[in-house]
Amino acid sequence: MAKTKESMEIDNFKSTADLTSNPGFQSSLSIASKSVDEKPYNPFEHRTVEHPNSTIGSIVHLLKCCLGSGILAMPAAFKNSGLVVGAIGTLIAGFICTHTVHILVKVSQEVCVDAKKPSLSFAETCGAAFTYGPKKLQPWGNFIKVLVDYSMVVTYFSVLCVYVVFIGSSMKEVMDVYMPDNPLSIQAACALTLVPLVLICQIRNLKYLVPFSAVANILILVVFVITLYYVFLDLPPIKERELVAGITQWPLFLSTVIFAMEGIGVVMPVENEMAKPQQFLGCPGVLNIAMVIVITLYGIVGFFGYLQYGDFVKGSITLNLPEEDVIAQSAKALMAFVIFLSFALQFYVPMEMITRKRKGKESRYENLIQIVIRTVLVTMAVAIAAAFPNLELVISFVGAVFFSTLGLLIPAVVDTVYNWDNNLGPFNYVLWKNLIIGIISLIALFSGAYVSVQGMIEDFGGHSLENHEFHDNATLT
Repeated sequence: MAKTKESMEIDNFKSTADLTSNPGFQSSLSIASKSVDEKPYNPFEHRTVEHPNSTIGSIVHLLKCCLGSGILAMPAAFKNSGLVVGAIGTLIAGFICTHTVHILVKVSQEVCVDAKKPSLSFAETCGAAFTYGPKKLQPWGNFIKVLVDYSMVVTYFSVLCVYVVFIGSSMKEVMDVYMPDNPLSIQAACALTLVPLVLICQIRNLKYLVPFSAVANILILVVFVITLYYVFLDLPPIKERELVAGITQWPLFLSTVIFAMEGIGVVMPVENEMAKPQQFLGCPGVLNIAMVIVITLYGIVGFFGYLQYGDFVKGSITLNLPEEDVIAQSAKALMAFVIFLSFALQFYVPMEMITRKRKGKESRYENLIQIVIRTVLVTMAVAIAAAFPNLELVISFVGAVFFSTLGLLIPAVVDTVYNWDNNLGPFNYVLWKNLIIGIISLIALFSGAYVSVQGMIEDFGGHSLENHEFHDNATLT
């Protein structure tokens, strides 16, 4: 009997062991072993980019995106903050803008692993963060994606309007000097930009815009050298300028700085088309290298530009350069050309969404349709720019309404939602940190928009009054 019992125990043990070898059954041990052996999805290995950008090319694109008309508006921003507040505020705003770009790209790379997709656009990243976030928010994924998509189009379309105003203002400044008997109106100057802008916006590949960005970066350095020469020429003492401006003007400073530094819409296309996207984040990384250069230049131009010209500084400091000097006039013309070359890069953002929406709907007239869409968008931008030509107020309004929302609020919300069930860090510091960023963005949104719109209304009323007086004088004559 003892021998029989021992035989049964051995058989029972053997039959249990056979369960794991049965193909119809898997123990938890075998599943765990399989998950350990399975290689995690790496989105970088699955990216097939037809024309990938190098690391240097990506830095060039980011610099060109940020070193545009915004940096020349920094002295006007310092006018609304004072030297001390402006210097400290530029550093803080630069850190926050860099951080929001960082968390957006980080979430995008992580959610690519969850979705098993090689790359995601800005809008797709926001939608996927909700889809793979808390269960209660998952149904909102598609709505958020569509919302951000259209917000991007409106935001960067408004940037195009700012660029048209800048080019038109610079052209007017130069042409009025050499044609004093026939001064050009700002509306006519904006209209003259239409045909060249339509032509350059027919370029449809980001890689082919790299040479334009490279040339623009070289030219903008020339403009900076010329501008800084006049800025540092016979600088007045610091005591003649406000160190701390009235707090009611701070919203204009904040929204102008946000407009100047934010390149949130170009970030994801640049990262997605890198040959080595793993080099975008990290230290030093493409993002950090570009933003350190940007913040340094912004601080220098803003501080010393306001110190030189004080309350007379204009929406672009190049417009303050002396009219009698040929070199100064050439700087204005070069800067207008730089913004012209940058226009196509900013135009790429709304067109990327439109092209993506049209995927699968192509017809044999697709080339003609693309030409018409691009022509219509540029024409609309020129028309709106001609209607609101006050550069300083337009920049402040765009920064307050669009970039504070798109560049600060949305990345903070997306990062919080995606990490809600994953990891909010010790003491939920991710939540509190993003809450602070959200509050800052809302302050910039409401206060900056209010002050900018108020200024636009007063400015529009002033123009109307001037026109009325002009007609009255013409009638009397």
